[in-house]
Formats: sequence, C-alpha cells, structure tokens
Amino acid sequence: MDQSPQTIPHASVVAAMDAALAAARLGVRGANPLVGAAIIAPDGTAITGHHAGAGTAHAEPTAIRAARSAGIDLTASTLCVTLEPCSHHGRTPPCTDLILETGIPEVVLASADPNPAAAGGAQRLREAGVRVTTGVREAQARALNARWLTAVGERRPFVTVKIAQSLDGRIAAADGTSQWITSAASRARVHTLRARADAVIVGTGTALADDPRLTARPAAEAAETSEAEITQPVPVVVGMRGLDPASHLAQDPRTIHLRTRDPRSALEDLKTRGLDHVLVEGGAQLAGALVRADLVDELELHIAPLLLGDGLTGLADLGITTLADGIRWVSDPVEPLSDSAPNPDTLLRLSPTPAPTKGS
Repeated sequence: MDQSPQTIPHASVVAAMDAALAAARLGVRGANPLVGAAIIAPDGTAITGHHAGAGTAHAEPTAIRAARSAGIDLTASTLCVTLEPCSHHGRTPPCTDLILETGIPEVVLASADPNPAAAGGAQRLREAGVRVTTGVREAQARALNARWLTAVGERRPFVTVKIAQSLDGRIAAADGTSQWITSAASRARVHTLRARADAVIVGTGTALADDPRLTARPAAEAAETSEAEITQPVPVVVGMRGLDPASHLAQDPRTIHLRTRDPRSALEDLKTRGLDHVLVEGGAQLAGALVRADLVDELELHIAPLLLGDGLTGLADLGITTLADGIRWVSDPVEPLSDSAPNPDTLLRLSPTPAPTKGS
C-alpha cells in the first residue's frame, strides 16, 4: 500500500471500501468490470454509487452526484473506488476530470486498471496534487472481477452463455420440440441480455434448425421503445457448415460467419472487431466447446419447473468421467424470473470457481 497521508482513520477507509465493493455487485457483468465507489463525508458517513453497465455513468460520477444531492462538502471528503478511475474518453468522459473538478483531496483505490486504454488515472490525480492510496481491499476487488480480468489478459471478449432448460437439464423434448420450455419472463430476460451484449453467437446447427434473427426486441410493456432505438448486437455464427441463403442471418448484412471449430480463435477474431461482450445462445456443441476450453465467464441458466426425461441437453460432452474432474461454479443469489407467475422460472447466474492459487 502507498504510504500517502490520510485524512480519516484507516478503519473508516476499509469500511467505505467494503461498501463500495457491495455497491459494485449491483452492477452488470459484461464488457465492463463491476465497479463501486463510496464518498466518505466529513462526518464519517459514506454514500455509494456503482457502474450499471456499458454506456451508463461510471461509479465515481454516480457517487459524486449522490453526495452533492445530500449536500456533502466534496472538498473535505475522501473518494474510495474499487478500480482505478479512467483517464480516457470512451462512451463517457474521463472520471479523473470530474474528480479534479470537484476538488476531492483524497482518493483511495482497491486495484489498478489492467486495461492499457483506461489506465493512468492514479498517476494523473497524483500529478494534480490529489493524495492517492492504493491496495485497500485489492484481493477482494480482483476476485470480484476475476473473469473480466481473465478476458482482458487473454485479449478476448467477456463470454456469457445462456441456457434455457427444464429441471432435468433438457433444452428440448425427445421429439425436438422446444418452444417454449421457459416462460415469457425468461424470453424477455433474453432480449435484455442481447441488448447489453456486443454480439450474439450461435452455432451453425442452431442457425439451420431455428432460423433465428438474434435481435434485441423490446418487451410488450415498453411499446413506446421501438426496436430501432435499441443498440442491436452483431449476429455471429460459428461453424463449418454454410447458412441457408434464405435465412434471416444470411440476409442480414451484419452477420459474421466464422468458419472454425476453434472457439478461442473465434473469440480472438471477434475481439479484433471491437466486440467486448458476447452472448452465446446455442447450441450444445458450441457451448460445450467453450466450457471445455474454460472460455465461459458467466453462465445464465433459465430453469423451468418442468421435467422432460429423455431429450436434448444444453451442453455437449465435456469429457468428464469422474466426479473429481467436475467443473464447479459459484452462484449469485437465486431469483425467480417473474414475481407474478404462479410457477415462475428460476434464474441462476454463475461464474467458474477460481483456480486455486499456488501453495494453497
């Protein structure tokens, strides 16, 4: 940790950083890391903010706006942030500019930003006379964004795999029927996921069997929002077979068809095209290949209260023959996919269990 002087007790800083980490968990995983911020007022109280996803205000301006609304004197406050403030122009202005404009005298950081395009904020603040302390709750901040950090390090998009299935893990009945295993609430959730992603990926088998559009469409209750107003993800097909020339995807000029069986090379290709978050919707072979290669950063299971017995599974063979080799996942809190339905689907959001550190 830097040996910079602090204006408030260290215990208060740690408590505020814990509050910032809790706020960060309210965000959306994807192209951007989960980031939270907490402003410690002169009386020791903390006000938090978080980044809600790509294109929205970052955690720092969200917390600053809340502090201003509460009448807090920012020139006598400390800002705690779980990730180094950005110093570049992206979808939003640099957070370092706003911090300097407010006159906040001290900033405490959990971890540095590994993204070269966004790094450098701490140094800029120091050069402007702001006291900067780093490393407070660093391990917790890095654990929070472990898979995002992995994707950045591997120079590939963050990968979300979505599977809609029955209680016994079937995505279709024995005769192939699958519409609809899950509910309207689940399908609305899928369109929300698509709108957040830069690209939606399917394998050639799914493309040929279902003729999907892979567009994000507004929910019926949001009829005032037209499809044209939604930022549409890029449709991507992975696989060696050709598309039906009359299909929706073949007719869409934006469709990218990657003729490869190597999931890593496909992801690296998409990263070079500026696609930072991809949503994989099928099929079983593609999803299984991604899991086998440890390329899935987030798994969304939409589970219907339904048993199908024989049927199609959502993941192809993972090559696992013994229990000890099973791939374990960590789940966010379980939640229903509808508050009003008598028998709602269940949503599970999971991340791979982090690999043990050396010596553990």
